Amino acid sequence: MQKQIACLLFIVWVTIMFSGAVPVFLLLFACGCIVGSTTVLFGFGGGFFIVPLLYALLTATADSHTAAAAMHIAVATSTGVMIFSASLATLRQHRAGMINWPQVRPLAGYIAAGAVAGALLAIAVQGIWVKWMFIAYLAITILDSIFRPGFMTQSASHLRTMPAGAVAVAGTVIGVVAAFLGVGGSVMTVPLMRRRGAEMAQATAMANPLSLPMALAGTLTYILLARHETAEFGSGFAGYVDIQAFMLLIAGSWLGQKLSAPLIGRIPDKLYAKSYLALLIFVLLVMVIVQ
Repeated sequence: MQKQIACLLFIVWVTIMFSGAVPVFLLLFACGCIVGSTTVLFGFGGGFFIVPLLYALLTATADSHTAAAAMHIAVATSTGVMIFSASLATLRQHRAGMINWPQVRPLAGYIAAGAVAGALLAIAVQGIWVKWMFIAYLAITILDSIFRPGFMTQSASHLRTMPAGAVAVAGTVIGVVAAFLGVGGSVMTVPLMRRRGAEMAQATAMANPLSLPMALAGTLTYILLARHETAEFGSGFAGYVDIQAFMLLIAGSWLGQKLSAPLIGRIPDKLYAKSYLALLIFVLLVMVIVQ
């Protein structure tokens, strides 16, 4: 396990220290490694790292037409990467016995339906508004997790079942918000499951299968309904999805998940909760700084 931790820390160090010098493809691969790690350990799905990174890269290096759509491309590509990362993480968490499937299945269909609406809404909104909604959502989530009881400490000794009406509302809202922002459902599903009595390891594990229906529905919407608007981007795009970035990110994600798998279920609960919030705060700061 020490070797896996050392490798992950090295990848993070390389990304931070040399992001301005290494070729873009190496930076994307290194980011993919971090995405794989956070997906399998925190259920993030990658959006919190992919969206800021791609937004910064596109605004700095792309032509004016593509740069103007940087936020839409970042969100759509992030959503596509989640299909791979969430699927692989779900398989690993299932094998580790961390997923409570009776709690997951009722939400999945509503999340998929909400994701279509969220992707359509994101396509219709200017990119700068998506960025600031992303920032506002992060800030609200962080403050809610810190100040409202039930997240930092386990609120019950067992996972409580949600009423049918609450499942429908929660699933639809999670799908809309997750696809609109390209972040997966973890920012909503993890606090939701946490406050219903789940340990952090279990809550983050369940975020992965719940991110998958959102990723599938959202990606198809970004590809099929935006293909005419994005024709000027060139052959490297499928709708708003950046194909090269997508491939590099999923390759790195596979490696990150491989290295992180031995840590599943071994992180103390309180440290897990604090680490989750620390990652949210880090991404919030990145998004505020990046212009």
